[in-house]
Amino acid sequence: MSHELIEPDLALLQAGKVLIDVRAPVEFRQGSLPGAVNLPLMNDEERHRIGIEYKQAGQQAAIELGERLVAGDVRRERIAAWQALLERHPDAIIYCFRGGLRSRVAQQWLAEAGMPRPRIRGGWKAMRQALCARIDAAAEQPQLVVGGLTGCAKTSLIQSLECGLDLEACARHKGSAFGRHPLEAPSQIDFEHDMGRRLLELPGPLALEDESRHIGVANIPLTFWRGMQRAPRIRVEMPLDWRLEQIHKDYIADLWTVYQGQFGDWLGWSLMRKQLSSALLRLRKRLGSARLARLQRLQELAFREHERGNPKAHEAWLAPLLTEYYDPMYRYQLEKHSDQHFLHVGDWDSCLAAARDWAASATPA
Repeated sequence: MSHELIEPDLALLQAGKVLIDVRAPVEFRQGSLPGAVNLPLMNDEERHRIGIEYKQAGQQAAIELGERLVAGDVRRERIAAWQALLERHPDAIIYCFRGGLRSRVAQQWLAEAGMPRPRIRGGWKAMRQALCARIDAAAEQPQLVVGGLTGCAKTSLIQSLECGLDLEACARHKGSAFGRHPLEAPSQIDFEHDMGRRLLELPGPLALEDESRHIGVANIPLTFWRGMQRAPRIRVEMPLDWRLEQIHKDYIADLWTVYQGQFGDWLGWSLMRKQLSSALLRLRKRLGSARLARLQRLQELAFREHERGNPKAHEAWLAPLLTEYYDPMYRYQLEKHSDQHFLHVGDWDSCLAAARDWAASATPA
């Protein structure tokens, strides 16, 4: 029982199991499994030293160094951290990179402390392979891509569908220069793992927003993205005033809510201003110097008005940003791909209804 192994089954993630990741923090930051808590057997420095010992003197010498480094009070502290988590989540499961020595040691120490828990056969690597395989398989599921001008609330439409897969949520990015989330973006591995986890709940047709392959710093896996390119499309068309309200909600109101909640009034306001002004500056090449300078002046005036209690003042720079930058860019892409066929073109409500009809027809009886 103290060395129990369980298979790398994605049902563990569907069940919301808490996972004890005993890899070093540097490995965890590069990519973890959904539901994992990093309680390492070795910290980064200890792992580094053991790695050098392994290269210079072999496996046995590395094991012996590890036993010396993680001993006494250090060992007791590591075990106590695992025990504290297991007291809150008694069915938690252990894993390391390949399900080998580190998770086996953690499992043995916990068993000796009277808290035996299983570990995942093949560890992180086996579970990652299963998640990536799920993404590749999803490329063959029926897909519907939702397009439209910026501000047409395509993300909200996707979120309103039972078959919707919100890739921007996986990337923590709204997919434009102004779409960066206040919280740190996930690593590429974590983006893929979140995407794979969400796909576990979506075995049938999939509705997705029209995206380039890059969403912020994340890349949609190539096989899946090619599936999106082959998919039928619908296009949302809404008037400028309606879209402007949506853009204001996304770029100003919702952004401020997150910044204020995370950092408080003063720092949150400073960070939001910095993000929005930096996003505008990143469009310098496409806007041109004169247009950029005009929008920067309007943006600065809007910040001042916002501080006086008038957040709607941002529409003065958001409106020309839509009409002079985003709209022409989208229409250019439409002309460039004039062979694209749209199953439906209409307002938001009609596109939602069309997407639901498509999902019903694409679901096997």
